[in-house]
Amino acid sequence: MAQNHGGGGPREGPPPGVLTRIYDGLGLVGGLILAVMTFAVFVQVVFRYLGLTVIDGLEEIPRYLFIWLVMIGSAAAMWRGEHTALDYFVLRFGPKGQAITRIVSLSACIWVFLYLIKLSWTLVPNAQLQTSAGLELPLGYVFVAVPVGAALILVPLVLQLAKAVRALWPKRS
Repeated sequence: MAQNHGGGGPREGPPPGVLTRIYDGLGLVGGLILAVMTFAVFVQVVFRYLGLTVIDGLEEIPRYLFIWLVMIGSAAAMWRGEHTALDYFVLRFGPKGQAITRIVSLSACIWVFLYLIKLSWTLVPNAQLQTSAGLELPLGYVFVAVPVGAALILVPLVLQLAKAVRALWPKRS
């Protein structure tokens, strides 16, 4: 079962502020992207059912928005602590063991997303040289979702890592 181990969501971490409003806004943007994707697919189905010619590039819209939906939705979910966590074995440890496990796993996640950003320095400029067949959209606009989403995911990860490090040395009362 997933538990909220978030470092910045509305229930834990910093009080509601600018970052909370930004990440709540990302959730709304994700909902808008999903609505646009659904509408585009609906129009395609209706046009095909009626035997009409599908609008050029319409099938590319959901495909290219999907990567944005995944990255933005992941960032919003990470902020709220709503990602699935397999913590059965972690909860068997004591407080220090849990903190160490969280530090290791969060550090690995941070490394992965930093690496995605590093890889994007090559991927996005090269993709910008290509265009999609229907929309003739430079594909760099699609691929830039990876570094943008990775950067947005890093913020709650770093906050969660700081919280886990602080848990190793609790304040004495």
